[in-house]
Amino acid sequence: MAIVISILIVLVGTIVLTGLPVSQYPNIAPPTVTVTANYTGADAETVEQTVTTPIESQINGTPGMKYITSSSTSDGRSTITVTFEVGTDIDVAALDVQNRVGIAEPSLPEPVRRLGVTTKKANSNMLMVLGLISPNGTYDEEFLSNYSNIYVRDAMLRVPVVGDVMAFGQPFSMRIWMDASKMSGLGVSPAQITAAVQEQNNRIPGGSVGGPPQEVNQTF
Repeated sequence: MAIVISILIVLVGTIVLTGLPVSQYPNIAPPTVTVTANYTGADAETVEQTVTTPIESQINGTPGMKYITSSSTSDGRSTITVTFEVGTDIDVAALDVQNRVGIAEPSLPEPVRRLGVTTKKANSNMLMVLGLISPNGTYDEEFLSNYSNIYVRDAMLRVPVVGDVMAFGQPFSMRIWMDASKMSGLGVSPAQITAAVQEQNNRIPGGSVGGPPQEVNQTF
């Protein structure tokens, strides 16, 4: 009986083996959609209450959703990862999540809406970390960061199955330290300083001179 059962198992296994799909990297991990938002200057508790919770309340109940995980950091970043059942169409799932995020956007703070809320069909875990170095110290950190943003990041985003590429060490930024005692003496609030910086950061187009409906004999 043992020999017959063994032969039967071998025969059934051989028959089933011919119909099994073969894949080098089978898709066994549940698909995920990541929603990210930035609230510049806010602490983790403020981000949790004003950004993460409103978005989570709208995303909850998306068809095919399994569970939600989120994190709110002290640098104003909110990351929400929505995990779906295995076999769910990730394109349809990302579209459903995007539609629900759009419902929550009007209730978000104005700085968050201005920066935008990003929805991507990608896992939040890092697959690989790469570093650019200058062996002889010929190029500084700003040059390498700018080089990676211009050439390396775009090339890696075109690689199949790569969801997103995050570049650390952005060179083009500005940080302002405020003197609380001087601000108190002058009666200036942080909101006024922010408004002044935003006002000076506007880019106004210059337009053109001599274009229609000017006369045709206009030289410049």
